[in-house]
Amino acid sequence: MRREELREMSAKELESRLLDNLEELENLQFQKALQQLENPLRIRHLRREVAQVKTALRGIELGLRSTSESEDN
Repeated sequence: MRREELREMSAKELESRLLDNLEELENLQFQKALQQLENPLRIRHLRREVAQVKTALRGIELGLRSTSESEDN
């Protein structure tokens, strides 16, 4: 996901996206442990996306984004 797309999302959408990504990451790590993982690079991409979503959420929390974007609370 591009950073521009993350900036356009509301806080609720970002939180939902974060939970989905964390759940998928957990499933992929489980598959890796069972040696059934087809695309190991997907774990790296998910970890990076989780970090980007957390950064966007932190920006909202600190008030770095305009209030019109975070009014959906």
